[in-house]
Amino acid sequence: MAAALSRALKLPGKKVSELGEYDPLTQADSEDESEEDDLVLNYPRNGFGRDRSSSKLRNSRPVRLVDDQALEEEEEDNDDEWREDVPSKSRLDRGEVKGEQYWSHRESGRQRMEDVRGGGGSGGALGVHGAEAEKRMRKKQTVRSAFFLVPLVFAALLVPLCAFLIPCRKRELEMKLQWERALGEAGGVTPPALALWDVDEDAVEDVFLGVTAWTNESYTIQGNKIYSAVALSAAGGHVLWRKVMRESVMSIQCGLQFGAPPSAVCLLVCKSLIMAVNATTGRRLWTVLLKNIESQVVLLPDLQGDSIPDLLVATLPADAALDLSLNLISGLTGATLGHPVPFNLTAQGKLIGPLLHETKQGAYYILFGLGNVEAISVRDIYIRATGKTPLTQALRRRDLSWEGLKKTNSTSFVQIYRGSEHVEFLLPLVAGFGNNHNSLDRDSNLNSSRSDWAIVYGSSKVSVIRQRDLRKEWTFNSAPIHTQPAPGHFNNDGVPDIFSQHSANGVMKAQIVDGASGRLLWSSEFVCPRLHLETAAISTSTGQSAFLFWASDPIRAQGVVTKTTVAPDVAAAEPLIRKLFLLHPTYPTILLELSNTTDTAVTSAVSYLEHQKDATYITVSSRPTPDSEPGARIIKSISLRNAVSKGKTVELEENSSSIEEVNKFFRRLYFRRQ
Repeated sequence: MAAALSRALKLPGKKVSELGEYDPLTQADSEDESEEDDLVLNYPRNGFGRDRSSSKLRNSRPVRLVDDQALEEEEEDNDDEWREDVPSKSRLDRGEVKGEQYWSHRESGRQRMEDVRGGGGSGGALGVHGAEAEKRMRKKQTVRSAFFLVPLVFAALLVPLCAFLIPCRKRELEMKLQWERALGEAGGVTPPALALWDVDEDAVEDVFLGVTAWTNESYTIQGNKIYSAVALSAAGGHVLWRKVMRESVMSIQCGLQFGAPPSAVCLLVCKSLIMAVNATTGRRLWTVLLKNIESQVVLLPDLQGDSIPDLLVATLPADAALDLSLNLISGLTGATLGHPVPFNLTAQGKLIGPLLHETKQGAYYILFGLGNVEAISVRDIYIRATGKTPLTQALRRRDLSWEGLKKTNSTSFVQIYRGSEHVEFLLPLVAGFGNNHNSLDRDSNLNSSRSDWAIVYGSSKVSVIRQRDLRKEWTFNSAPIHTQPAPGHFNNDGVPDIFSQHSANGVMKAQIVDGASGRLLWSSEFVCPRLHLETAAISTSTGQSAFLFWASDPIRAQGVVTKTTVAPDVAAAEPLIRKLFLLHPTYPTILLELSNTTDTAVTSAVSYLEHQKDATYITVSSRPTPDSEPGARIIKSISLRNAVSKGKTVELEENSSSIEEVNKFFRRLYFRRQ
């Protein structure tokens, strides 16, 4: 006891900020716990003289209380005063005191309130104040926890919800794109008018179709026939609008833009009139009456300075004594610009074009002809039609290199092809041309108006003509070609290759010719499907094109063809199954059979879905009926990615690749716009 008192008396009696006046006799309670007493004397913020006896407060043992003055001094203290006392302690004390720095003010207040709760007077008031502070702190902590937990819970729910909904919406869209609809009566194998354009702004191109229906009504102009143009939604196939026409619709072209705000316009082209309608509603905007319209409408640059593209169409009377004429039409009002410009073409044959071509110097020419192919500048056509000097800059440009290709100074024609063999097809050498060649928007016509041309003449010769000097790049001799070739990328040289097909003696041969050199890249033979349907070339994620074509069973390289052993009349009565095949250059010896039908497909189109990296394949078919009644016209839409995922592989010859490898490739394949 004496030793403890002696040690206590040696202390300087320094005033500690947290404890008020220091009493050296406080340490004399225990000799064995002097080290703990040192810690008590320097306890930072909760130090109401809390020593060994303070730990017994909860057991209702007596404790020392601080007076009001000491409490006020404690509340006014700051951390800096406390930190000054820390260096005077031992290393162990400093470590423990440093650990106590992480105690919050809330914990300090709570401990003080526990210590003061045993007393009265000003200590009781302080306890009430501490309780209120504690409630406020609890409320703040609850709000902070809510701000943290609510987004966390929301994110946790959103992830599985998206994982569930996104595949469902994708599946729902795929289901909507798969539809079939009967519309009107079949008109044999003559292709009806078909066009694609997004009219309801759902990012999917809708379907426009020329329809002929039979009726018993007597008031119709054409007796028992009703002609109309119908817009079908691409998602579901329901009718968006219908426009009754007084004659059959030969072609439908969409994409012309004018109005405020600009809206899409579709042109309904008949034999003796062209009608412009609002693509969204089908409301008529203007009509121009012409006779013997023979071609589709060609989109021209602005000729009048009204910022709206103008139009050109060819007319060709049935009387051979009359000439082919080119007619200029205002895209804004439908008024004819001047008078028709006739051309006395001595050659006879199939009408070629008209097509628009823009040279490297920005001069515009129209390619057209009967059997042969000529070119004349749009400037000359405008001057001859109106007798006026061109107003716009587009018509003032001249290309001296093309003008120098004229045979004589007295002629206005530039000769593209002239020979004894008539031209069957002339088309721009642009991959995918044919799928949307009925579009009137400038973007889709830009590449096709600046390219070289693929030409088929004599029905069995294929050539590429260079636009810079009109010379033939190469010539490939083939069997007679009955359908327009389809340009697409089979190899990786950047030049579109040419897919063509011909049929003879019950065999259809499909072949792909290199667009750069004219050599044969791929060929295969099939049982003849008895139809002439244009091939579609679709751009894919590999940078190459996939080719879609109709055929029957392939004839393998070994020459094995299943021969029928039934009677001829029975075999003729059996329906012919036609199959839609997909060919991709990565696996040239493997085809994917996407669908099969006994219907006769007469025309088709491809619509791209940018966001889904997919495409839909639209076919218009004639479905036979068991009786003598006219067959139905069937419009069908399929999702190509869905069809590819379920497609059946057909090997043209022995293949080294495994079926698992092929299926994996096609599952990852997607489609994109060229």
